[in-house]
Amino acid sequence: MMASHPPVDLGALPIVDRSPQSASGSRQFRTVLIGAVAGALILAVGLPQLGLWGNPGCGLPINTCTRVLFIGDSYTYVNDLPTTFADLAWSAGYRVDAVTLANGGESLAGHVSDPATSSTISSGDWNWVVLQDQSEDPAVASYRASEMDPAVTELAQLVRNTGATPLLFLTWGHESGWPAAGLDSYPAMQDAVDQGYLAIASELAIPIAPVGDAWQALVAHQADAGLWQSDGVHPTIRGTYLAACVFFESIFGKSPVGLSYHDGLSGAEAALLQRAAAGEVAGVPAA
Repeated sequence: MMASHPPVDLGALPIVDRSPQSASGSRQFRTVLIGAVAGALILAVGLPQLGLWGNPGCGLPINTCTRVLFIGDSYTYVNDLPTTFADLAWSAGYRVDAVTLANGGESLAGHVSDPATSSTISSGDWNWVVLQDQSEDPAVASYRASEMDPAVTELAQLVRNTGATPLLFLTWGHESGWPAAGLDSYPAMQDAVDQGYLAIASELAIPIAPVGDAWQALVAHQADAGLWQSDGVHPTIRGTYLAACVFFESIFGKSPVGLSYHDGLSGAEAALLQRAAAGEVAGVPAA
């Protein structure tokens, strides 16, 4: 892994990431499954090409299945990160059922106050539950103390009560930072976001998926890495694929380097992003 974190981020400040960025602004709740007929065909002909079949999720009675609930906002649902992760895992031979519970600009405190969150956690028989706070909030110390940390504490306990493992999604900073909050560059905002997630992760012994760290390493290696959309906030397909690679290594403990699922990216692009997620980007030619 690119960074070896221990087991372990508004008052009057303007919020950029509060509006839905998907085709629909409503809550998205998606399960990656395939029907019984398709499952039978897969068993008959062997592992299919992803472009034809996709990840069969937990519908097949072979091997073990990993069920992952992603709780967050548009950073999670733009480009459908959970499905990208599930398809990436499928290309490595893992069956994954990935579900999304997210609203545009939603905070973890907002999820705590929504009955759908607790009921989904309690009823899902999850292996992992990913917790992603709103993109800016973890960078603000006062918000972390009053909102984020209590929300993570409550959600992590709820997750652990079900036997699942909570996993913090350490996100990336904005491309131009957050000047209104005194964070006038991307590195400055990334450092602030890191502090927020690392502090509560250390306090509660929650593992982290260090997506922001992989993002920062790749940007340092290749300034025009193409990870942000034109808004400088949300991820491109490349950014989402990088995040999926980090989640693959964080959950399965194996490097994503060499995996065959590229989500439509070129082989060179995917290889660079895989290496960034695995902490091997130094010395690798830019795509």
